[in-house]
Amino acid sequence: MRKVNLKEKLGMFSDHWSPRIVGELNGQQVKLAKLKGEFIWHSHEDEDEMFFIVKGKLKIEFRDKTVEINENEFFIVPRGVEHKPIAEDEVHVMLFEPATTRHTGEEKHELTNNSQEFI
Repeated sequence: MRKVNLKEKLGMFSDHWSPRIVGELNGQQVKLAKLKGEFIWHSHEDEDEMFFIVKGKLKIEFRDKTVEINENEFFIVPRGVEHKPIAEDEVHVMLFEPATTRHTGEEKHELTNNSQEFI
């Protein structure tokens, strides 16, 4: 058992779109990431994905709408739904997703990182 300080963990890295694992529970991973700019269109066929905004504002584009998530809000992208996160300014986010979730689903891209480290 250990306590996790989000500010401390977020201070350990500066790169964008590369989540770090900070905890695990019941087959789920808790991840922290810094986001800036546009990510790629992708989906996770078998997993839901939860975005909790620690700092900043994140937009998630869907094919038919855009959802804006502000600090201290979260949004769950249902499994199989194609989405594209966009961070106009740097955003700090906590992600909750099954340990089996691949970073960009079936999509292969230079931003894909399926070897996320535990910090």
